[in-house]
Amino acid sequence: MEFIFSYIAQFSIYEWIMGAFLLFFFLILLCYNLTVYRKPYKYEMKREEISVDDSNLPGISVIISSKNDSVQLEKNLPFILEQDYPNFEVIVVNCGSTDETDTVLKAASLKYPRLYHTFIPPKADEINEKKLALTVGIKAAKYDYLLFTESYCRPCSSEWIREFGKQFTRGKDIILGYSNLLLPKKIMRGSFIRYDNLIHQIKFLSRAISRKPFMGTGRNMAYKKELFFSNKGFSSILGIDGGEDDLFINRIANKRNTDVVVSTKSITETDSVENFSTWRSFKSKHLYTKQLYKGFSHLFFGFENFSKYSFALLFISSILLSVYTTNYILLGSAILLFLLLLFIRISVINKNSKQFGSGKFNIRLLIFDLLQPISNQRFTKYANSRNRAILSVKKWYK
Repeated sequence: MEFIFSYIAQFSIYEWIMGAFLLFFFLILLCYNLTVYRKPYKYEMKREEISVDDSNLPGISVIISSKNDSVQLEKNLPFILEQDYPNFEVIVVNCGSTDETDTVLKAASLKYPRLYHTFIPPKADEINEKKLALTVGIKAAKYDYLLFTESYCRPCSSEWIREFGKQFTRGKDIILGYSNLLLPKKIMRGSFIRYDNLIHQIKFLSRAISRKPFMGTGRNMAYKKELFFSNKGFSSILGIDGGEDDLFINRIANKRNTDVVVSTKSITETDSVENFSTWRSFKSKHLYTKQLYKGFSHLFFGFENFSKYSFALLFISSILLSVYTTNYILLGSAILLFLLLLFIRISVINKNSKQFGSGKFNIRLLIFDLLQPISNQRFTKYANSRNRAILSVKKWYK
């Protein structure tokens, strides 16, 4: 023991500082993993099953906007229209489609009396087209509870609507859900795309569970019609490309009115991401509106990214310094902290991934964690340039 103390006493000031900061950022990242990233699957583990008679379940209007997506719409509508729920309707708003969307909807309405479809003109305002379509759908809804998804999505269970309906009986106005990506094996960067989708949704679901909601996804979320009109609809985000889901929730959600549903029966999924460019469109839409969020979510997760890179840099520096100075205690401590953090990270993410059916991750998770912020930065630049181009074209036509 005296040998160890005498050995430690010989540490240089640089070794002490490096070791202290390495431990500090290890503890920070440990807190993120054990308090933030564990929440979704722990929430589901602790959740008590809600038992509600069919007569007490609220009526729900499922609202979908669709533009030139007839193939996906025809494939996915039956999964929605054949839900096991006593009182619901499905409203599809055709956004001036030039494909077979109208034919698909007319054929489906003959088979499914719960389906109602309407349209907006093909030359509607491009920036606000989807907001207009959703507003039309919301105004047409006969029920007070609205459940949103996309034409390219389908529920993973026949009890999808029921899961949201039961959650609404707890008195909340907004319910946020998870949406999975089904990727073809041949797709480039498939594992990273799955990881990116998983991490993105763990973040906003975890914050909502912590009563600090900051966004939702239009592929799987619900809110009360009254909330939409009391906030004057999308008036606060008109003129912004996108934002009808994440940015709108950012404006109206608070710690009292928001809850989540993360059971396997509540998940939606899509197989529409067939290549890298499709995924880029998914990402760029969100990353543009993300810059307009109110609150401190960007700082909260920004500090996590800073801590990741700081820990990685300090770990490499500690290894190099300890090898150079033959300080084996610093070397062993750095390796131990790294392996412990990696084990906890993989364990936590895989438990969430199992809950949401997003596959399994291995040591590559370490690389994905470091690449994601860089990828997001690149896509944000792409989204900003794309949005400027759209606005320029719009002004030119005026």
